[in-house]
Amino acid sequence: MPELVPTYERLVDLAGGGDLAARALTLVNPPPYLGACSQGVWTRGTPFLVRNYDYLASRLDGLIWSTAWTGRRVIGTGDSLWGLLDGLNADGLAVSLTFGGRRLVGHGFAIPLVVRYLLETCATVPEAEATLARLPFHLAHNLTMVDAAGRFATAYLAPDRPPVIAPVAVATNHQHILDWPEYAALTRSHEREAIIGALLDDPFTTADGFAAGFLVPPLLDSAGIGHFGTLYTAVLRPTEGAIDYRWPDFTWRHSFDAFAPGEHVAWLATGTSMSTEGHDAAAEPAG
Repeated sequence: MPELVPTYERLVDLAGGGDLAARALTLVNPPPYLGACSQGVWTRGTPFLVRNYDYLASRLDGLIWSTAWTGRRVIGTGDSLWGLLDGLNADGLAVSLTFGGRRLVGHGFAIPLVVRYLLETCATVPEAEATLARLPFHLAHNLTMVDAAGRFATAYLAPDRPPVIAPVAVATNHQHILDWPEYAALTRSHEREAIIGALLDDPFTTADGFAAGFLVPPLLDSAGIGHFGTLYTAVLRPTEGAIDYRWPDFTWRHSFDAFAPGEHVAWLATGTSMSTEGHDAAAEPAG
């Protein structure tokens, strides 16, 4: 990832310049983790990508970044110090991740840095596909991508085999080869995939109805202390340069035209609070 080296070096300096910071910020071979996210691309009319991020509230960074670290403007949801869980860039590429449902751990980059790298260096889905073909991955993940021209794909990534790129608009927590059926059953991965697919296939589903479907169980999963659940829904709109962060009772928009630092506190179903902040880092990376 040579294009990220100047940003990486600046981050290491901001973190004190020590060996521990230098190694941690590479995001190579981090501790493994699991999740149960859902995502899908609206493929009729103006394209957009919707995702539910399902995880532990206590492990969420709670930062929304607006950056121009390599010259290309990027907005996205922060994770792992300087990586992204999902986001879009000013060229109209949108990307989000789900866990791929495999136990295998390998030698490679953490997926949040991969998402960051794609958005920093790629303008289209074909460019992102070519970039993924040369990167090593630490865990199995699924990346769903769409660009402003409406091209979309899901990339099935793994440490032990080349990426498989498919013209698939939906991803949950299994891949084209089912390696961990118990986990897929536990997270209702196939059920969630089928629900999103049915929304896309239904001729009566509208664009607004598709996005709203992610705010309804079982795609929306109550989150609380010690329980994986939906922490936010993001609607990534590449043609508008905007992301709508959604909860059942609130929508918070961030865009390239209007990004202002601020804070929103979402009260989860059990009363556990989750704070999410907007952070403008267009000038330089923050430590």
